[in-house]
Amino acid sequence: MSSLPADVDTLIIGCGYLGRRVASRLLAAGRCVSALTRRNAEPLRELSIEPITGDVLDPSSLRNLPAASTVLYAVGLDRSAKHSMREVYVSGLSHVLDTLPPCQRFIYVSSTSVYSQTDGEWVDEHSSCAPTEESGKVVLEAEQLLRAKRPDAIILRLAGLYGPDRLLRKQALLNGEPLVGDGEKWLNLVHVADGASAVLAAEFHSAPGETYNIADGVPATRREFYTLLAKLLGAPEAKFDHRAEPGTPHRRIDSTKARSALGWSPCFPDYREGLTSAIKESTM
Repeated sequence: MSSLPADVDTLIIGCGYLGRRVASRLLAAGRCVSALTRRNAEPLRELSIEPITGDVLDPSSLRNLPAASTVLYAVGLDRSAKHSMREVYVSGLSHVLDTLPPCQRFIYVSSTSVYSQTDGEWVDEHSSCAPTEESGKVVLEAEQLLRAKRPDAIILRLAGLYGPDRLLRKQALLNGEPLVGDGEKWLNLVHVADGASAVLAAEFHSAPGETYNIADGVPATRREFYTLLAKLLGAPEAKFDHRAEPGTPHRRIDSTKARSALGWSPCFPDYREGLTSAIKESTM
């Protein structure tokens, strides 16, 4: 693809839990990074990230988005803002795509929630996407919008993201509360550090228009994951409320394509190593 004039190397839209870690790695490599933010301009500036004030739900605020060689779109749902998931994921993405200056590559962080398999099978990028849960339907709708407006975009479908200060159901475990759900169903996970390295691998090695699953490749049952988490936290043993969960996804995510095509491999190859490291780094 031919080069385009750019104001910055990388523009991050959604510079949160994952985006800041990507930015940190880019800055360490001497890259110029900007990020769109609604209200965190000064904290970003302190990290040497050039802030751009704006909101994906306000098209008029996006007119000053800079041209960038790479755009990383990693917008998540801020529940405190009281917007619907569809507003943020679909309408917000549409506003950005309609106003964004040309860029060489557009990397979109999606989710494995687009898959709906319920029998524990392995799924890859060719598996059917027919989510039954509302969140998965919205994520798939956003992907479809992106493919229609920007067919060369690179989509990374991340498994459940965890890491320092993001330990799933930590407080419930510390409180000794039963976890709702079937303890024998699969969890698919990726440590945030490995999510960040996957973004960088995609920037340099992905093919336009491709989709990649990003997961550590070692699914764990809920019982295995939360039993270890409880032990590491010094919490009561994990207990489960086995109420019926009709149609709840139950699948194992295959990330072979990302490993072979992107040359990506996780630093934390399974939840055991990842959880141990995450707890050590967390601000308790």
